[in-house]
Parts: sequence; structure tokens; C-alpha cells
Amino acid sequence: RMFVRVLCAVLLMGALPSQTKASQGHISVVLLGATGDLAKKYLWQGLFQLYMDQVSNGHSFTFHGAALTALEPGQKLMFDVLKNLACPPDEPPNRCAVLKDQFLKLSQYHQLKTAENYTALNREIGMLLRQEGLKEAGRIFYFSVPPFAYTEIARHINSSCRPPPGAWLRVVLEKPFGHDLQSAQQLAVELTSFFREEEMYRVDHYLGKQAVAHILPFRDQNRQFLDPIWNQQHVERVEIVLKETVDAKGRTSFYEQYGVIRDVLQNHLTEALMFLTMELPTDVSRAEEVLQSKLQAFQSLRRLEKNSAVLGQYQAYTSQVQEELQKAQGYISTTPTFAGVLIHSDSLRWEGVPFLLASGKALDERVGYVRVLFRNRAYCTQSETLRDAEHSQCKPKQIIFYIGHGALNTPAVLVSRNLFRPVMPKGSWREAMGQSDVHIFGQSLSDYYVYSPVKERDAYSVLISNIYHGRKDFFITTENLLASWGFWTPLLDSISHQPPRLYPGGTDNQHLLDFEMVSGEVAFTLSEPVELLKPNKMMPSDYKTVQSTFRQNPLVSAWSEDLIFQMASDIEKTASRTVARSGQFHLALSGGSSPVVLFQRLARHHYAFPWKHTHIWLVDERCVPLTDAESNFFSLYNHLLQNVRVPYFNIHPMPVHLNQRLCVEEDRGAELYAKEIMALVANASFDLVLLGVGTDGHTASLFPHSENGLEGAQTVVLTESPVKPHQRMSLSLPLINKARQVFVLVLGKGKHDITTLLSRVGHQPRKWPISGVSPSSGHLVWYIDYEALLG
Repeated sequence: RMFVRVLCAVLLMGALPSQTKASQGHISVVLLGATGDLAKKYLWQGLFQLYMDQVSNGHSFTFHGAALTALEPGQKLMFDVLKNLACPPDEPPNRCAVLKDQFLKLSQYHQLKTAENYTALNREIGMLLRQEGLKEAGRIFYFSVPPFAYTEIARHINSSCRPPPGAWLRVVLEKPFGHDLQSAQQLAVELTSFFREEEMYRVDHYLGKQAVAHILPFRDQNRQFLDPIWNQQHVERVEIVLKETVDAKGRTSFYEQYGVIRDVLQNHLTEALMFLTMELPTDVSRAEEVLQSKLQAFQSLRRLEKNSAVLGQYQAYTSQVQEELQKAQGYISTTPTFAGVLIHSDSLRWEGVPFLLASGKALDERVGYVRVLFRNRAYCTQSETLRDAEHSQCKPKQIIFYIGHGALNTPAVLVSRNLFRPVMPKGSWREAMGQSDVHIFGQSLSDYYVYSPVKERDAYSVLISNIYHGRKDFFITTENLLASWGFWTPLLDSISHQPPRLYPGGTDNQHLLDFEMVSGEVAFTLSEPVELLKPNKMMPSDYKTVQSTFRQNPLVSAWSEDLIFQMASDIEKTASRTVARSGQFHLALSGGSSPVVLFQRLARHHYAFPWKHTHIWLVDERCVPLTDAESNFFSLYNHLLQNVRVPYFNIHPMPVHLNQRLCVEEDRGAELYAKEIMALVANASFDLVLLGVGTDGHTASLFPHSENGLEGAQTVVLTESPVKPHQRMSLSLPLINKARQVFVLVLGKGKHDITTLLSRVGHQPRKWPISGVSPSSGHLVWYIDYEALLG
């Protein structure tokens, strides 16, 4: 009988205390995804550490590795991992050998694929307990599997694998917990239909990092020093940083979905932020009080805007994505691999204090830290060299929770000697001697009181121990998770089309990613190096017009006045050639503010334009009366039509106002306009279509994720705009792409971000409708002024 045999062997060898407590009950630990990377690197080692720590404390254990792999190959994979488990350096070799041998005997592999498999596992656990006469204390199910598998596994556990009444269930979930607020809410609803809140333990492994885990105890044990200075009057700023030298190679599939903000800032760095900003409960050991204080801290955070963040992407990332995900050569990713975000809290304690969160891949060093920098109002007349660091008021005053790696290469807590000598728990932290040759933030280590853990513990070992002890304050509750996503999702939505700054990676980044705070916003300190779009690298200096390519089509670029002059001339030439060839010219014009100066130029300076033989069509129209100031036709009439001699029957406004109502589907306005085009325009191919670009990548009235007009057979469609007036009528993308010529006009600094993004992305009309403009047998020319092109 397995458990008795194990216990007897341990006692006989004398390697464990012979006074083992009477069993307090049996715990079954089930590791799902037992042969995956996370399990291999951390989880099995953490479970072994739990066993070493608790084997003499009264509970008995069995460990069940589970995966989709069949029994024999799964067993081999799992036991190959278990053979490499290691004991801490201070563990006596004899005891280590015995413990490892017993852990292997207590571990078994199961294929968990079907409902029957879960039923069989439940039956085996029950049979073992009956055979050994053991009472069940509880079960731990650790989900080391992708989140898409959570719901199905949860259903099986709930229906077939729950422990009997009187025993507890703890379900451990690994991030990512959703992609945004909506997906997190959906996942939460699904999971809460199977598990109670107290049964779920969402892991953020940063909460197991010893320096992060000590932030709250440190604040609690040093209240006498911190209470007067832990506020806006004394704290200058806070930095929470995680830098990595590695890139995303091998993880691009994950990174393309999540990016650096979802991967690191929304969870790891935000949790550290909460520990710093939350009000300290009276008893920090009470999980309920801690979690409630965290929730209140979330509610005090000020909404993030687009200018609250700076984004970067290392240069090799796109090529790695192309290679690993088999994307086309022209595919350009806009996923950020670096982000710096400025956060403010509107709580009375922290109002006005900047909290800077930053993380990135392919940076110059691997390091993580939380740094609280205090204001310093002192001025020291005497030379600093004459002063003892401990008594110098002019040196920086700071508290640093050093997460690891970097110059120290160990977790640590550092407090400036001119601040206070901290109280630290003697059993778990010890004072380290400051070395004068090591510098942290420009100061010698001897300027700090430095404390490091007596025993370094891996984050997962810490968290698995807390799961065993039922410590919920080290985990993410549903309420706190949704509060975090509620905070981050608006920013993620606002920057979804924002092109990141490219950086070379490593030490070559130099100052390219430095950013500064200006009027409550952040911006890169250095201007982005200008590289004109490939393949032409010319700079606009003395040239009136720079001709190059953009998105593999001709590009005309100049200062806006010269650009409009050039475009008006090109339209007139196209019109004259077309009339000479076929007798008439069909011109479709977009609304909006950008073409107004073009309309004025055509009206006042192009007297040779063949207006008499020109048909004027609308590319899109707002669903308002044609006499309304919001109407595209009204603008076109004011700035062009009333000043040129176009025959009345050659003007074709969109029929948005029929039967005294606007854009009602039953009135078939879109169908009427489509029939008019088919009747008058040969092959429904306009001779020239003029388009603009919105900051979100829309063109005509085709908006990102439009339900109509991006594909299919329809030629004229009704659409919905995200801004008022919401209802629109528009030519469809397939109809635009039948045109002989398409000119796209982009003006102004406000269009720089979308222009830069469009220079990198491929054909993705669902995300950026303008990227779907590609005339099937015609020509596309981009007219972009310098401000839009170069910022």
C-alpha cells in the first residue's frame, strides 16, 4: 500500500523526525499540464519544496500529474522532469535523497482528456484513501494549461472530481486572465458557474517574489517612520520597472495576442503599485482587509489617456513574427515590446505623485525594482566628501524593493541611510554589508541599509506554500481582476492603432527609449530618427515635392500648400485626358475637412477643367439633410459646386433623405444610388476616386470592423460611425477598388501616427479599412504632406 510503504521507509531510514504528527488528513495535488514548460521549470520544483516543508507537519500527500498525452509517453515525460528535482543547498544530502525518492513514489501520471478520465481519477483518489484509512483534507487542482481550456476542465472537476463534504477544494489558475475587460468578465462568469470565489487562486507569480511580497509587511513594521512621509508632501515619484534583455523569440504567438502591457504591466507591475498605494489595513495578515484595501486603491486611479503611454518595439520583432507565425514578407506587426506608462492616483494621500511603470524586452539589462524617491529640500553648504553618508541630508532619500538580477543579483530591500534604519524581521531578512564598489541609482551601496532574504525562495514555491495555507491575499480575486482590466482596457483600446517606436535592442538603444513627464503626460525625450519611407531615403529640404513610394504605391509629398497645388493639377490632367478619350469624366469625392482646400483650389485656379463633361459623385455622406452644415454635399456645394459650371444633371448627391426620413433601410437609398452608378458609369468603374484617412484608419464611411462595405457584392452601403452623426452612406471597398485611379489625401500632424502605422501594416481592412484600398486594375497614388509623413 503506497502511502504506508512510503511512510515506513522514511521512518526506517531515520532521515525524518520520528515523531511525525498524527495525520491531519490527506491532500491530493493534481497538476494539469504536468509536462508543459511552466511545470518543468517551476511547478514540480515548487510542489517538491511544499512536500519537503510539510512532510513532518501532519498532512499526507499524493501528487497527480495530468495532461492530454497518453499514459506511457506521459509517464516518461513527467518522470524525466521529476528525476531532476533539486533540494536547497542547506538540505542534508541524506535527507534530500530520501525525500526525493519518496516524492517520486507519491507521484503518478494520469491522462485527463475525457469526462471518464476525471471520473476515474476521482475513483482512484477515493480508493487510496479508503485503503489507507485516511480522511480527506482537500484537493488542489493547478491549471498549468492555456486559458481556453479552463472552462471545460472546470466543468469536469465540478461534476466528477470534487472532494466530499468537509474537505476543501482549491483551484489554481495561471494568467492570462482575459485579454481585456470584456473577455475577463466572460471568463469570470464561466468559472464562477463551477467554483466559489474562495476556491479560486489566480496566480501572479510576482506576488511570490520575495521583495514584492515584503512591501506590505515592510510598510506595516515601519509605520512609525513611514506614516509621516508616505504621502504626496514627501514622495517625489515612484518607479516600478521590469527590464529584460531577452526578446520574444519563441513566444511571438503569445506576444502578438497580448503585447508588453498585457503581459507585464496590467498584472505584475500593477500588483506592486497596489501594495504601495493602498491604505494599510489595521491587520495586514487578514486577507479580506488587504483585498478590500487593494480594491479601494484601484478605484482611486485616474483614467489613463492615449498620451499616458509611450510604446516601442525592437526592430527584429516583425521578422521573428513573420518567421514563427509564417506571415507574409510584407506583414508588419504593431505589437509593443516596450511600454512606459504614467499613472496618477486621486486619493488624498497620493494626489499629484507620478507613478511610472515601465517594462520591455531587448533592453540593456535584466533587472526589476520598485523605487520610492522622496523629496529633498536640504541644501548642504559644506562639501559632501566631508560628511558621513548616514548624516548627510543632501544625498537622495529612497526606498528600493529590489526584485532581483541587475547589479545585486538577489532580492533586497534598500533604505537610504539618511532616511531611517528600518525594522526588518530577523528570522527571514538579514542585513548585508554595503559594498562601496557596487552602485545603485548612482549611489554606493554603502549609502543604504541593505537587507536580503536569509533563504532565497523561488516565487512559485512561495505561492504554492500560500495555496496550501489558504492565504488568499497573495492571489488575484475576481473583483480585483476586473478592477485592473477596467483600469487598463481604455488605454489598450486607445493605443491599438498607435505605431510603436522602433529600437535596435540592447545597449544600442542608448537614449532612444528615455521618456519624460510633461503636463501630466509622457513623451519620448528624443525625437524619433526620421527615415523616409522605403526605398527612397531623401529628406525634404530644398525640394518642393518628394516623390517616393508608400505601401508599394506612388507617393507625392510636400508642404500642404504645395501638395494641394500638385494634387489639383493632377486631377485636372486626369480629367482632361479622360474626357479626350471617352467624352466624360466620373469623379467621386470624399467629405471631411481635408479636401476643403482642394475644392477651393479647383474652383479658383483651374479654369481649363472640363467641368461641362464631369460627373460629380459622393464617396460617402452623413445621414443628415443635404442643407445641414454636417452634410458632405453641403460642404462640397459651398466650396466647389456653386463656383464652377457643372451641369445640374451631372451632380449626384447621395439619397440619404427620402420620404421625409433619413437613411431608413426600407427606403432603399443605397440601392437607388447603386442603380444610378450602374446606369451611368461604365462597368461601375469611376475614373477617379478621392479618399481621405481617419486617425483610426477609416476611409470613406468604412470604419474598423464595419459590418457592411468591407467585402461582398454590395456597392453602396449604410454604415455606422463611432462619432455623431452615427448613420452614414458609403461606397463599398469592392466598388472603390474598381476605380481607374484612386488618390488618397492625408494632411496634418494629427495624421502622423496613422500614417506611420500604415507604412508598416499589410492588407488588414477589418482593422484599418484604408489598408484594403487596392484598385484591381487601376492605380493608387498617395498625397501626404510633410506634417503627416514626418510629424
